[in-house]
Order: sequence, then structure tokens, then C-alpha cells
Amino acid sequence: MHDKMNQESLLFFPKVNRRVFGVSAILIIAFIIFGGLFSETAGTVFSSAQAWLANTFGWAMIILVNVLLLAVIWLAFGRFGDIRLGRMTEEPAYDLFSWTAMLFSAGIGIGLIYWGAAEPLYHFFAPPVGDAETEAAARQAMTLSFLHWGFHAWAIYAIVALALAYFHFRKGLPLTIRSALYPLLGEKIFGFWGDVVDILAVFGTMFGIVTSLGLGAMQINSGLGTVFGIGQSPVVQIIIIAVITAMATMSVVAGLDGGIKRLSNLNIILSAVFLAFMLIVGPTLFIFDTFVQSYGAYVRDLVEWGTWAEAWQEDGTWQNSWTIFYWAWWVSWAPFVGVFVARISRGRTIREFLIGVMLLPASIMFFWFCAFGGTALKISLDGDTSLVEATKESYGDAMFALLDFFPASDLMSGFAIILIVLWFVTSSDSGSFVIDMLTAGGDPDPPKVQRIFWAISEGAVASVLLLAGGLSALQAAAVVAGFPFAIVVVLILVGLVKALSWDPLMIYRHNKAYRNDEEADHAMPNELPGELYGTDPTPPPRPDPAPNPAE
Repeated sequence: MHDKMNQESLLFFPKVNRRVFGVSAILIIAFIIFGGLFSETAGTVFSSAQAWLANTFGWAMIILVNVLLLAVIWLAFGRFGDIRLGRMTEEPAYDLFSWTAMLFSAGIGIGLIYWGAAEPLYHFFAPPVGDAETEAAARQAMTLSFLHWGFHAWAIYAIVALALAYFHFRKGLPLTIRSALYPLLGEKIFGFWGDVVDILAVFGTMFGIVTSLGLGAMQINSGLGTVFGIGQSPVVQIIIIAVITAMATMSVVAGLDGGIKRLSNLNIILSAVFLAFMLIVGPTLFIFDTFVQSYGAYVRDLVEWGTWAEAWQEDGTWQNSWTIFYWAWWVSWAPFVGVFVARISRGRTIREFLIGVMLLPASIMFFWFCAFGGTALKISLDGDTSLVEATKESYGDAMFALLDFFPASDLMSGFAIILIVLWFVTSSDSGSFVIDMLTAGGDPDPPKVQRIFWAISEGAVASVLLLAGGLSALQAAAVVAGFPFAIVVVLILVGLVKALSWDPLMIYRHNKAYRNDEEADHAMPNELPGELYGTDPTPPPRPDPAPNPAE
């Protein structure tokens, strides 16, 4: 199997996979036409499909995300942790700040600003367990927000990204979802079944991204209403999508380093300024206390809430509307985030990769929720009900209603709009870049014309979904796209574990332990240590005797 894999790794990366691109483009264009002409019917179809999938297979999605979280822990701290994604002597391709910035931008984007204050407030006035608008409800609201944006979500991303990075940088296979299934499908990944997997990945990415784009357009519309008095309507939101899609198209044409990396770094800096503002003018000590206490409560209750399935609630809908929606949304984002995170993670060990992916962005997000959501809950507990009422009116209004409680509210509302726009652009251009890679056979520098096509398609699909039912249609699209790809994620995990067991470093260590003599350092065949350096066609010359690859 390994010889064949290495032979296949020498294949030329085509600039376009006609089957994947053609089928995906035709189906998505057909959806745009259907949704544009029959928006109400499209909304009904998506809502019905969401309800059926969540009610029938919600339990399976809960099992999946928990298995992935356990797999991350096992891989990070087990015997595979020293394997490097590339040559064993390689340094990380990006420094820690840029890597974290792009992780954060790819994995979260607009949703954090949209839900940062709104989600804790919703769980506060409509808790799944217990009485509403109490201190206990506030504590539960923070735990639930951490649950939905925390370790389970990043475990989904981490497994998919790790598999793609391993097979691309370690084995030289194309940077596409199909490559992660090589241990299971063999040469079939280069045929029909590989195309099917990549088409599913394109759909998951498309509908996962457009959900965020739709949320962003709705919240920008809310902000424009707060600052300039512009009313909320689908027409205004579609105009917003059109303008920002044009900006995203320019960014994606500039490429990973020229556009996406710079925007990601700028996003992190401006987000840090926004966060610092809340820390300075808000209840500073309360925010830090809430972060520590809520983090502890989340870790303590992780198993209970992570396996909660609303089994004893008759006609319960909270789980399907929130937790199952989030799990499916993150799975639908997994192809996009997985390819993107893999693309920027060359040179890191599996242990470094998994610990960084799991802890860095999640901890930043937790602090964000405490700063904005925690502050909103404190204001509400102190007796002011205006934030709760604003959230009931529109989730997108919650952040701007919160800013009204502090100095320079108009200025900061304008700043928030700019921040949302930049997150919008980053999500769109990153998504377009990844879809283009998937439809270009895994080429790390896909054609610019295709990038433009996919950026425009994302804007069109987001517009159609807004016309088909706004937030409910966006959520339904994410769930419908996520459940089919969940099957692929299971196969990716199985294939990854199988491949890691036969990694050259593992074979080397096994041989060394088996021989246990002075010749152990020279026990491997000449070809095998070279593979440890990675898949570069001109690896560095090896000294004689060959070095211990574990050092």
C-alpha cells in the first residue's frame, strides 16, 4: 500500500478536476436558480429536511463529536504525537501569531460577533433546563455557549485538518478530502468515489460558509440601522452581500499570503482592540472572574452536556435548534477549515498541531464570550431588560444594544460594522480559496478564474437562502449539508489511524525496540529514513550513518 501511495504522490496536480468542478458548479447553479424562482418552496424543503435529520440522527451526531474529541486527546498525547507534518527536520511554515490568526479567522469568522452577546442572552431567557432569567440560568448560559464553540467543534476541525496535512505533507497526496481516504479506498480515490467525496466536501463548504455570510449580512444591516437608521430587509442584506463579495473576490485573487494572511492578521488586531474596549469600559474584574469560573464549569460539565440528548423532554426542540445545529454546522465547515488549516500547518508535529488547534482559538473565543456575553448577562441580572428584549427582536441587534450601555457607542457600533465586514471578507475569500483547491485536484495554487467563480457563487447562494427564510433557512442549509459529510468524517478518522500506524517513524521505533542492539540505529532499509524527511522531490542528503529520525 505504501509503495503505491508514494507512486501516486508523484502525480501532477491538475489545475482543474473537470468532474468535481462541473458537477458541483451545475448543482449549485441549479440551486441558485431554483431558490431564486421558488424561494418559499426552497425554504420549506430545507426546513423539513433539517427537522427530519435532526430528529432521526441527532443521537449519532452527538456520538460522533464525542468520539472525535476522545480521538484528539489520544492522538495528541499518544505515540503518534512526535510525527511531523512534513520532514522531521522541518520548521513550521508560519509563526505562532500568524498561524493562530489564520486558525481563528478560518474557524470562526462572523459567527463570533453575531453570537458573542446574543447566544448567552438567549440561553438566559430561554434555558433548556431550569428557570429563566436567574443567576443559575446565567451560569448555564455561559457553559452552553462554551460547549457550542469549544472543544467539540475544534475536534471536528482538528481531525479533518490533521488527516489532510498528514497525507499531503507526509505522503505527497493532493490537498483534497479524497486523499484522507487513501488507506481505505486506495487508487479509487483518483476515480469515481474520490470525486463523490470531494463533491460532498464542496457542498459542505459552500453551505457552511454561506450560513456565516448570511448571518454577517443580517448583523451589518442591524448595525446600519443603529448608526444610520437604515431599516432591515432582505433587499438591503443582498446589497450588502454583493458589495462585500466583490471585496472578497479581490482578496481571494491576491492569494493566501497576499490577501488572506494580511486580512486575518488585521482581523485579529482589530478584534483585540474591540475586546480591549469592552475590558476597559466594562466590568473588568467580573469578566476575568467569569472567564475562570465558566472555563472550570465547562470542563467539569463537559461530559454531561456533551452527551445530553433531551431524551426526557417531550416534543423538545431546543437540542435540535442549538446543539445539533452547531454540530452539523461545524461538520459542514470541516472541509473548508480542514483544508485551510492543513494548508498553513506544515512543519508542526501532531502534538503541537492538535494542542494548538484545540486550545488557542477556543480559549480566545471563551474569553470573548465572557467579555461580551458575560457583560450582557450582568446588566440583565442587575435589572435592565432591554438587552433581553433586543435579542428577542433580532439576534443581530444584541451586540449593538450592548454597546449602547457604554461611552462612544455610535463610534464603537461603526467599528463593529467594519469588523464584521472584514470577518465577512475573510470567511468568503478563505472559503472560495478552499473550494477552488478542491475543484482543482488539490493544487495549492488554484486558478484565479475559479476563485472568482466560487466567491460569486457563495454570495448568490447566501442571497437565495436569505430570500428563502432568513436565519431559519441558513440554519437548515448548514444542517442538511453537515449530516452527509459526517459519514466522510468517520471514514477520515479510521483512515488516519490506520495510516499513522504504518508511518515510517513508527516502523523505525518498532524495529529499534525489536532489535535492541547497537545496530538498531542502522536497522532500517535505506529508502525508509529518507521518507521521514517528507515528500520533497529533492530531500536533503542524509549523512552516513543515517540519523535517528526521532531526534
